[in-house]
Amino acid sequence: MTGGITYVLWRAGLPPPEAIRIGLSADLDKLGKSGWQAALLAAEQVNAEGGVLGRNITIVAEDDDNWVDLAVATNALTRLITVDKADFVVSTGAIGLVQQDVCSEHKKILITYFDPRSEYTQRVLDDYDKYKYYFRVYMANTTAQTFGHLQGLAGLKNYTGFTKLGYLIPEASAETAPILDTELPKLGFELVYRGRYAGVTTDFSSNFAAAEASGAEILFTIITAPDKSVSFVKEWCDRQAPLVVWGDIYLAGNEPGFWNLTEGKTEYIATVSTPTIMGYPLTSKTLPFRDAFLEKWGTVPKAGVAAVYDIVRFILPDAIKRAGTTETEAVIKTLETTSVETVMARHFAFTSSHDVMVGESDTGELGGQHLLYMVAQWQGGTQVPVYPGAIMKEAGATYKYPPWQGPWSNKQPP
Repeated sequence: MTGGITYVLWRAGLPPPEAIRIGLSADLDKLGKSGWQAALLAAEQVNAEGGVLGRNITIVAEDDDNWVDLAVATNALTRLITVDKADFVVSTGAIGLVQQDVCSEHKKILITYFDPRSEYTQRVLDDYDKYKYYFRVYMANTTAQTFGHLQGLAGLKNYTGFTKLGYLIPEASAETAPILDTELPKLGFELVYRGRYAGVTTDFSSNFAAAEASGAEILFTIITAPDKSVSFVKEWCDRQAPLVVWGDIYLAGNEPGFWNLTEGKTEYIATVSTPTIMGYPLTSKTLPFRDAFLEKWGTVPKAGVAAVYDIVRFILPDAIKRAGTTETEAVIKTLETTSVETVMARHFAFTSSHDVMVGESDTGELGGQHLLYMVAQWQGGTQVPVYPGAIMKEAGATYKYPPWQGPWSNKQPP
Protein backbone atom coordinates (compact mmCIF):
# COMPACT_ATOMS: atom_id res chain seq x y z
CA MET A 1 0.00 0.00 0.00
CA THR A 2 2.95 2.29 -0.62
CA GLY A 3 1.74 5.87 -0.79
CA GLY A 4 -1.90 4.85 -0.29
CA ILE A 5 -2.62 6.79 2.88
CA THR A 6 -0.89 9.87 1.52
CA TYR A 7 -3.10 10.05 -1.52
CA VAL A 8 -6.32 9.11 0.24
CA LEU A 9 -5.77 12.04 2.57
CA TRP A 10 -4.62 14.36 -0.14
CA ARG A 11 -7.30 13.66 -2.76
CA ALA A 12 -10.12 13.59 -0.19
CA GLY A 13 -9.52 17.30 0.31
CA LEU A 14 -6.36 19.06 -0.76
CA PRO A 15 -4.95 20.80 2.34
CA PRO A 16 -4.50 24.52 2.08
CA PRO A 17 -1.07 25.66 0.91
CA GLU A 18 -0.26 27.11 4.31
CA ALA A 19 -0.72 23.79 6.12
CA ILE A 20 2.29 22.43 7.99
CA ARG A 21 2.92 19.04 6.46
CA ILE A 22 4.32 16.33 8.75
CA GLY A 23 5.44 13.28 6.81
CA LEU A 24 5.23 9.85 8.42
CA SER A 25 7.49 7.03 7.24
CA ALA A 26 6.04 3.78 8.62
CA ASP A 27 5.01 0.22 7.82
CA LEU A 28 1.38 1.24 7.44
CA ASP A 29 0.04 -2.31 7.10
CA LYS A 30 1.68 -3.45 10.34
CA LEU A 31 2.92 -1.82 13.55
CA GLY A 32 3.30 1.57 11.93
CA LYS A 33 -0.46 1.83 11.42
CA SER A 34 -0.97 2.74 15.07
CA GLY A 35 1.71 5.42 14.75
CA TRP A 36 -0.23 6.91 11.86
CA GLN A 37 -3.38 6.81 14.00
CA ALA A 38 -1.58 8.64 16.81
CA ALA A 39 -0.30 11.28 14.39
CA LEU A 40 -3.81 11.88 13.00
CA LEU A 41 -5.26 12.20 16.50
CA ALA A 42 -2.55 14.66 17.50
CA ALA A 43 -3.06 16.75 14.35
CA GLU A 44 -6.81 16.87 14.91
CA GLN A 45 -6.31 18.13 18.45
CA VAL A 46 -3.72 20.74 17.49
CA ASN A 47 -5.94 22.01 14.66
CA ALA A 48 -8.97 22.16 16.97
CA GLU A 49 -6.95 24.55 19.14
CA GLY A 50 -6.18 26.84 16.22
CA GLY A 51 -3.17 25.08 14.72
CA VAL A 52 0.41 26.31 14.96
CA LEU A 53 1.16 29.92 14.03
CA GLY A 54 -2.37 30.01 12.62
CA ARG A 55 -1.66 27.07 10.30
CA ASN A 56 -3.21 23.61 10.41
CA ILE A 57 -1.15 20.43 10.58
CA THR A 58 -1.65 17.86 7.82
CA ILE A 59 -0.31 14.32 8.08
CA VAL A 60 1.03 12.69 4.92
CA ALA A 61 2.38 9.14 5.00
CA GLU A 62 4.35 6.66 2.95
CA ASP A 63 4.71 2.94 3.61
CA ASP A 64 8.38 2.05 4.15
CA ASP A 65 7.67 -1.65 4.88
CA ASN A 66 9.74 -1.27 8.08
CA TRP A 67 12.89 -1.07 5.98
CA VAL A 68 12.78 -4.73 4.97
CA ASP A 69 13.71 -3.64 1.45
CA LEU A 70 16.17 -0.76 1.42
CA ALA A 71 15.11 0.45 -2.05
CA VAL A 72 11.39 0.49 -1.12
CA ALA A 73 12.08 2.36 2.12
CA THR A 74 14.42 4.89 0.53
CA ASN A 75 11.92 5.58 -2.24
CA ALA A 76 9.13 6.04 0.31
CA LEU A 77 11.19 8.54 2.28
CA THR A 78 12.21 10.42 -0.85
CA ARG A 79 8.56 10.65 -1.94
CA LEU A 80 7.61 12.15 1.40
CA ILE A 81 10.09 14.92 0.83
CA THR A 82 9.91 15.53 -2.93
CA VAL A 83 6.33 14.58 -3.86
CA ASP A 84 4.34 14.95 -0.64
CA LYS A 85 6.32 18.07 0.28
CA ALA A 86 6.66 17.19 3.96
CA ASP A 87 8.03 20.02 6.08
CA PHE A 88 9.17 17.54 8.76
CA VAL A 89 9.68 13.77 8.72
CA VAL A 90 8.74 11.34 11.50
CA SER A 91 9.92 7.73 11.28
CA THR A 92 8.39 4.86 13.26
CA GLY A 93 10.69 2.08 12.07
CA ALA A 94 14.27 0.84 12.14
CA ILE A 95 15.76 3.69 10.18
CA GLY A 96 19.17 2.65 8.99
CA LEU A 97 21.86 5.25 8.50
CA VAL A 98 20.66 5.86 4.96
CA GLN A 99 17.51 7.58 6.23
CA GLN A 100 19.64 10.08 8.08
CA ASP A 101 21.62 10.64 4.90
CA VAL A 102 18.52 11.26 2.79
CA CYS A 103 17.10 13.81 5.22
CA SER A 104 20.49 15.47 5.59
CA GLU A 105 20.79 15.77 1.82
CA HIS A 106 17.35 17.43 1.62
CA LYS A 107 17.89 19.46 4.81
CA LYS A 108 14.75 18.05 6.43
CA ILE A 109 14.34 17.49 10.17
CA LEU A 110 13.96 13.75 10.90
CA ILE A 111 12.51 12.66 14.26
CA THR A 112 12.52 8.98 15.19
CA TYR A 113 11.85 6.85 18.23
CA PHE A 114 12.40 3.18 17.48
CA ASP A 115 16.03 2.25 16.95
CA PRO A 116 18.37 2.72 19.95
CA ARG A 117 21.72 2.24 18.24
CA SER A 118 24.33 4.75 19.29
CA GLU A 119 25.59 5.47 15.76
CA TYR A 120 22.69 7.77 14.94
CA THR A 121 23.19 10.28 17.72
CA GLN A 122 26.98 9.89 17.61
CA ARG A 123 26.83 11.19 14.05
CA VAL A 124 25.29 14.41 15.37
CA LEU A 125 28.30 14.91 17.64
CA ASP A 126 30.87 13.88 15.02
CA ASP A 127 29.50 15.93 12.11
CA TYR A 128 26.96 18.39 13.46
CA ASP A 129 26.56 20.43 10.29
CA LYS A 130 25.59 17.34 8.29
CA TYR A 131 23.49 15.44 10.84
CA LYS A 132 21.94 18.19 12.99
CA TYR A 133 18.63 17.37 11.29
CA TYR A 134 18.26 14.15 13.30
CA PHE A 135 16.44 13.86 16.68
CA ARG A 136 15.31 10.84 18.71
CA VAL A 137 12.39 11.10 21.18
CA TYR A 138 12.20 7.59 22.63
CA MET A 139 14.38 4.50 23.12
CA ALA A 140 17.58 6.29 24.07
CA ASN A 141 20.84 4.68 22.96
CA THR A 142 21.66 1.19 24.17
CA THR A 143 24.18 2.41 26.74
CA ALA A 144 21.62 4.73 28.34
CA GLN A 145 19.06 1.92 28.38
CA THR A 146 21.53 -0.43 30.06
CA PHE A 147 22.25 2.11 32.78
CA GLY A 148 18.49 2.40 33.22
CA HIS A 149 18.40 -1.36 33.79
CA LEU A 150 21.17 -0.98 36.37
CA GLN A 151 19.22 1.72 38.21
CA GLY A 152 16.19 -0.56 38.28
CA LEU A 153 18.15 -3.52 39.58
CA ALA A 154 19.62 -1.35 42.34
CA GLY A 155 16.06 -0.47 43.30
CA LEU A 156 15.07 -4.15 43.32
CA LYS A 157 18.02 -4.95 45.59
CA ASN A 158 16.81 -2.30 47.99
CA TYR A 159 13.31 -3.81 48.01
CA THR A 160 14.36 -7.43 48.45
CA GLY A 161 17.87 -7.55 49.86
CA PHE A 162 18.77 -10.06 47.12
CA THR A 163 22.33 -9.78 45.81
CA LYS A 164 22.89 -12.99 43.80
CA LEU A 165 22.05 -12.09 40.25
CA GLY A 166 22.09 -13.82 36.88
CA TYR A 167 21.35 -12.35 33.49
CA LEU A 168 19.94 -13.82 30.30
CA ILE A 169 20.23 -11.62 27.21
CA PRO A 170 20.36 -12.09 23.42
CA GLU A 171 23.63 -13.06 21.80
CA ALA A 172 23.25 -9.93 19.69
CA SER A 173 23.42 -7.65 22.76
CA ALA A 174 27.09 -6.90 22.21
CA GLU A 175 26.98 -3.49 23.94
CA THR A 176 24.99 -4.65 26.97
CA ALA A 177 26.96 -7.57 28.46
CA PRO A 178 30.26 -5.70 29.11
CA ILE A 179 28.40 -2.93 30.96
CA LEU A 180 26.51 -5.44 33.10
CA ASP A 181 29.71 -7.35 33.86
CA THR A 182 31.52 -4.20 34.94
CA GLU A 183 28.78 -2.28 36.73
CA LEU A 184 26.71 -4.90 38.56
CA PRO A 185 29.49 -5.76 41.08
CA LYS A 186 29.86 -2.04 41.80
CA LEU A 187 26.22 -2.04 42.89
CA GLY A 188 26.85 -4.84 45.38
CA PHE A 189 25.65 -7.75 43.25
CA GLU A 190 27.34 -11.13 43.03
CA LEU A 191 27.07 -12.05 39.36
CA VAL A 192 26.51 -15.82 39.46
CA TYR A 193 25.12 -16.56 36.00
CA ARG A 194 25.83 -15.05 32.59
CA GLY A 195 23.45 -16.41 29.96
CA ARG A 196 23.18 -15.62 26.26
CA TYR A 197 20.52 -17.06 23.96
CA ALA A 198 20.49 -17.40 20.19
CA GLY A 199 17.92 -15.78 17.93
CA VAL A 200 16.31 -19.14 17.18
CA THR A 201 15.76 -20.00 20.86
CA THR A 202 12.19 -20.79 21.92
CA ASP A 203 12.87 -23.17 24.84
CA PHE A 204 14.49 -21.58 27.89
CA SER A 205 14.43 -24.63 30.19
CA SER A 206 18.21 -25.12 30.08
CA ASN A 207 18.76 -21.44 30.86
CA PHE A 208 16.47 -21.60 33.87
CA ALA A 209 18.16 -24.78 35.06
CA ALA A 210 21.59 -23.13 34.85
CA ALA A 211 20.40 -19.97 36.59
CA GLU A 212 18.80 -21.98 39.39
CA ALA A 213 21.92 -24.14 39.82
CA SER A 214 24.01 -20.98 40.17
CA GLY A 215 22.00 -19.88 43.19
CA ALA A 216 20.68 -16.76 41.47
CA GLU A 217 17.96 -14.96 43.41
CA ILE A 218 17.29 -12.47 40.61
CA LEU A 219 17.21 -13.23 36.89
CA PHE A 220 17.54 -10.10 34.78
CA THR A 221 16.50 -10.70 31.20
CA ILE A 222 16.01 -8.94 27.89
CA ILE A 223 13.49 -10.68 25.60
CA THR A 224 12.75 -8.76 22.42
CA ALA A 225 10.70 -11.21 20.32
CA PRO A 226 6.94 -11.73 20.95
CA ASP A 227 7.02 -15.55 20.75
CA LYS A 228 10.01 -15.71 23.08
CA SER A 229 8.25 -13.44 25.58
CA VAL A 230 5.37 -15.90 25.94
CA SER A 231 7.48 -19.07 26.12
CA PHE A 232 9.94 -17.54 28.61
CA VAL A 233 7.21 -16.41 31.01
CA LYS A 234 5.31 -19.70 30.82
CA GLU A 235 8.51 -21.66 31.51
CA TRP A 236 9.29 -19.54 34.59
CA CYS A 237 5.81 -20.05 36.03
CA ASP A 238 5.38 -23.74 35.13
CA ARG A 239 8.66 -24.74 36.76
CA GLN A 240 8.02 -22.40 39.73
CA ALA A 241 11.56 -21.14 39.35
CA PRO A 242 12.94 -20.00 42.73
CA LEU A 243 14.08 -16.60 41.47
CA VAL A 244 12.41 -13.30 40.71
CA VAL A 245 12.34 -12.07 37.11
CA TRP A 246 13.08 -8.42 36.34
CA GLY A 247 14.00 -6.98 32.97
CA ASP A 248 12.80 -5.87 29.58
CA ILE A 249 10.39 -8.49 28.24
CA TYR A 250 9.02 -6.68 25.23
CA LEU A 251 5.58 -8.22 24.85
CA ALA A 252 4.99 -8.39 28.61
CA GLY A 253 5.62 -4.66 28.82
CA ASN A 254 3.90 -3.54 25.62
CA GLU A 255 0.91 -5.82 25.13
CA PRO A 256 -2.11 -5.17 27.41
CA GLY A 257 -3.43 -8.62 26.49
CA PHE A 258 -0.25 -10.40 27.60
CA TRP A 259 -2.05 -11.76 30.68
CA ASN A 260 -4.39 -13.72 28.41
CA LEU A 261 -1.61 -14.77 26.05
CA THR A 262 0.17 -16.45 28.97
CA GLU A 263 -3.02 -17.72 30.66
CA GLY A 264 -2.22 -15.57 33.67
CA LYS A 265 1.28 -16.98 34.08
CA THR A 266 2.82 -13.53 33.77
CA GLU A 267 1.70 -12.76 37.35
CA TYR A 268 4.65 -11.31 39.36
CA ILE A 269 6.81 -10.77 36.26
CA ALA A 270 8.41 -7.29 36.39
CA THR A 271 9.30 -5.64 33.09
CA VAL A 272 10.08 -2.28 31.56
CA SER A 273 6.81 -0.61 30.64
CA THR A 274 5.25 2.78 29.99
CA PRO A 275 2.57 4.87 31.69
CA THR A 276 0.18 4.52 28.74
CA ILE A 277 0.22 0.72 28.99
CA MET A 278 -0.05 0.83 32.79
CA GLY A 279 -2.79 3.43 32.68
CA TYR A 280 -0.80 5.48 35.17
CA PRO A 281 -1.10 9.30 35.17
CA LEU A 282 2.61 10.05 35.01
CA THR A 283 1.88 13.48 33.54
CA SER A 284 -1.27 15.53 33.04
CA LYS A 285 -1.18 14.44 29.38
CA THR A 286 -0.92 10.67 29.85
CA LEU A 287 -4.47 9.56 30.55
CA PRO A 288 -6.19 12.13 28.29
CA PHE A 289 -4.16 10.76 25.38
CA ARG A 290 -4.76 7.14 26.38
CA ASP A 291 -8.51 7.73 26.68
CA ALA A 292 -8.77 9.69 23.42
CA PHE A 293 -6.82 7.08 21.47
CA LEU A 294 -8.88 4.25 22.94
CA GLU A 295 -12.12 6.05 22.12
CA LYS A 296 -11.08 6.88 18.54
CA TRP A 297 -9.26 3.69 17.56
CA GLY A 298 -10.52 1.06 20.01
CA THR A 299 -7.17 -0.01 21.43
CA VAL A 300 -4.73 1.00 24.16
CA PRO A 301 -1.76 2.95 22.71
CA LYS A 302 1.67 1.41 23.14
CA ALA A 303 4.96 3.15 23.91
CA GLY A 304 6.01 4.05 20.39
CA VAL A 305 2.50 5.23 19.59
CA ALA A 306 2.69 7.69 22.47
CA ALA A 307 6.06 8.87 21.17
CA VAL A 308 4.61 9.67 17.73
CA TYR A 309 1.73 11.50 19.38
CA ASP A 310 4.14 13.51 21.52
CA ILE A 311 6.10 14.59 18.45
CA VAL A 312 3.04 15.87 16.57
CA ARG A 313 1.04 17.13 19.55
CA PHE A 314 3.66 18.76 21.75
CA ILE A 315 7.31 18.66 20.66
CA LEU A 316 7.13 20.01 17.10
CA PRO A 317 4.35 22.56 17.78
CA ASP A 318 6.30 23.89 20.76
CA ALA A 319 9.49 24.25 18.70
CA ILE A 320 7.71 25.88 15.75
CA LYS A 321 5.88 28.36 17.98
CA ARG A 322 9.07 29.39 19.73
CA ALA A 323 10.89 29.68 16.41
CA GLY A 324 8.02 31.71 14.94
CA THR A 325 8.55 29.87 11.66
CA THR A 326 8.83 26.42 10.09
CA GLU A 327 12.24 27.27 8.64
CA THR A 328 14.51 24.29 9.28
CA GLU A 329 17.52 25.96 10.88
CA ALA A 330 15.36 27.96 13.28
CA VAL A 331 13.34 24.92 14.33
CA ILE A 332 16.53 22.89 14.93
CA LYS A 333 17.65 25.54 17.41
CA THR A 334 14.36 25.54 19.29
CA LEU A 335 14.18 21.74 19.32
CA GLU A 336 17.61 21.77 20.98
CA THR A 337 16.17 23.87 23.81
CA THR A 338 12.93 21.89 24.20
CA SER A 339 11.45 21.80 27.68
CA VAL A 340 7.87 20.61 27.52
CA GLU A 341 5.48 18.26 29.28
CA THR A 342 4.43 15.30 27.13
CA VAL A 343 2.55 12.02 27.54
CA MET A 344 5.80 10.21 28.35
CA ALA A 345 7.76 12.78 30.36
CA ARG A 346 7.03 15.49 32.88
CA HIS A 347 9.92 17.47 31.43
CA PHE A 348 10.90 16.39 27.92
CA ALA A 349 14.28 17.57 26.62
CA PHE A 350 17.02 16.57 24.18
CA THR A 351 20.71 15.93 24.90
CA SER A 352 23.51 17.66 22.99
CA SER A 353 23.54 14.68 20.59
CA HIS A 354 19.81 15.15 19.88
CA ASP A 355 18.95 12.01 21.85
CA VAL A 356 16.10 11.93 24.34
CA MET A 357 17.14 13.11 27.80
CA VAL A 358 16.68 10.30 30.33
CA GLY A 359 16.06 11.15 33.98
CA GLU A 360 17.63 9.73 37.13
CA SER A 361 14.79 7.35 37.87
CA ASP A 362 15.13 6.84 41.61
CA THR A 363 15.50 10.39 42.80
CA GLY A 364 12.91 11.76 45.17
CA GLU A 365 12.12 14.80 43.03
CA LEU A 366 10.00 13.59 40.11
CA GLY A 367 8.15 16.77 39.13
CA GLY A 368 10.86 18.02 36.79
CA GLN A 369 12.06 14.67 35.54
CA HIS A 370 12.90 13.78 31.98
CA LEU A 371 11.91 10.49 30.35
CA LEU A 372 11.92 7.91 33.15
CA TYR A 373 13.01 4.28 33.11
CA MET A 374 9.86 2.63 34.49
CA VAL A 375 9.18 -0.96 35.53
CA ALA A 376 5.75 -2.50 36.07
CA GLN A 377 4.86 -5.78 37.74
CA TRP A 378 1.91 -7.87 36.64
CA GLN A 379 -0.47 -8.19 39.57
CA GLY A 380 -4.02 -9.52 39.29
CA GLY A 381 -4.12 -9.17 35.52
CA THR A 382 -2.90 -5.56 35.34
CA GLN A 383 0.42 -3.74 35.41
CA VAL A 384 1.31 -1.71 38.50
CA PRO A 385 4.37 0.57 38.70
CA VAL A 386 7.12 -0.80 40.96
CA TYR A 387 10.03 1.36 39.81
CA PRO A 388 11.06 4.12 40.35
CA GLY A 389 10.41 3.68 44.05
CA ALA A 390 8.94 7.19 44.26
CA ILE A 391 6.42 6.32 41.54
CA MET A 392 5.55 3.04 43.30
CA LYS A 393 4.92 5.00 46.50
CA GLU A 394 2.99 7.67 44.59
CA ALA A 395 0.77 4.91 43.12
CA GLY A 396 0.25 3.19 46.47
CA ALA A 397 1.69 -0.03 45.02
CA THR A 398 4.05 -2.70 46.42
CA TYR A 399 6.44 -5.17 44.84
CA LYS A 400 5.16 -8.76 45.34
CA TYR A 401 6.77 -12.22 45.41
CA PRO A 402 5.48 -15.39 43.70
CA PRO A 403 3.46 -17.77 45.93
CA TRP A 404 5.85 -20.71 45.56
CA GLN A 405 9.03 -21.44 47.51
CA GLY A 406 12.05 -19.25 46.86
CA PRO A 407 14.65 -17.09 48.60
CA TRP A 408 11.78 -14.79 49.61
CA SER A 409 9.91 -17.49 51.54
CA ASN A 410 11.05 -16.31 54.98
CA LYS A 411 10.98 -12.63 54.12
CA GLN A 412 8.41 -10.00 54.87
CA PRO A 413 6.92 -8.31 51.76
CA PRO A 414 9.13 -5.39 50.65
